[in-house]
Amino acid sequence: MADIEGTVRPGFEQVRDTFAAVADGAAQLVVYHRGERVVDLWTGVDGDSLLGAYSATKGAAHLVVALLVQDGVLDLDQRVRHYWPEFPADVTLRDLLAHRAGLVGSDEGFSREELADDRIVAERLARQRPFWRPGSAFGYHALVIGALSGEVVRRATGRTIQEQFADRVRDPYAVDFYLGLPAELEPRFVSTQPMVRTPERQLPLPAANSLSGIAFNRHRPGSPEVWELPNLPEVRRLGSASFGGVASARGLARMYAAAISPLDGESPLLKPETAAEFAQIQSIGHDVVLREHKAFGVGFHVTSERYPELGQGSFGHSGAGGQQAFADPRNGIAYGYTRRRVPFPAAAAPENEPLIKALYSAVRAVEARG
Repeated sequence: MADIEGTVRPGFEQVRDTFAAVADGAAQLVVYHRGERVVDLWTGVDGDSLLGAYSATKGAAHLVVALLVQDGVLDLDQRVRHYWPEFPADVTLRDLLAHRAGLVGSDEGFSREELADDRIVAERLARQRPFWRPGSAFGYHALVIGALSGEVVRRATGRTIQEQFADRVRDPYAVDFYLGLPAELEPRFVSTQPMVRTPERQLPLPAANSLSGIAFNRHRPGSPEVWELPNLPEVRRLGSASFGGVASARGLARMYAAAISPLDGESPLLKPETAAEFAQIQSIGHDVVLREHKAFGVGFHVTSERYPELGQGSFGHSGAGGQQAFADPRNGIAYGYTRRRVPFPAAAAPENEPLIKALYSAVRAVEARG
């Protein structure tokens, strides 16, 4: 069992015990329940260490979109071309955020410097023919969705999605999550370690020029592996809204707590009806990029489709480095988990399942006692 540091509130001891049993190397776990931090655990890193967020970054980016929809600045059922006339797919903003636009990459791919820069990615994709008839199917826009939604935000507001996140979420709510890591915080960053491949884990990769290969930029010579992305200084500095965020588990969980719960005297960021709309299933079934069953809300994963313990209306986003982060408004839970070593396959780490089961068991017991 791992040596665990940190604290849990009375009643949540089984979460600590499960974390000690399943943590795979360096990891952090933080949980809020009804606006109060009830779990704050770590092993192998410090509690305030910053790690690459990978695609959990998309949750931060699309929280900004949700706020702008709530404000009436953006309309989910407006055509993307209303905000961005050069956009090559005739779809609504809702379709774009549900991964239905067909713009998963570019024919020639992106250099590592280009991939890190959302403005360059958006400019290139504005000239790209979609890879399927927009709206007819869905597929994970893994490395580019934040650049696309971010360009809509920039066109509508004159400010980047990274600036909006800092001003509306990170700074007022003291969220330890950065879309663009300041140089003075670099000493807190812990580099990601590659997954460990063993003979039984040698799965065939999709062809570089397949749809999956294009979506993950594998057709571009010299493209970095997904696990390497947070280790690239330009990725951390620019904070790509698809994968470039840097956070602690405290930051992941606090962001979702701020979204749905009163926090330190502040009202929740999202009205219940906004949270419900963004959590509602928009695309479900066969993902033509990932080649597996997936469920997407508006910019978020429908997390309850993966973890049945969660309440209906839960939303969040996992990351290839093993991260899992979500809000469960019905149960008042905000969850953040991150780890240093990328799991195999790259996705939400398998230990999240027993951790979430232990958490919900603890919550039920605590609430039953009143």
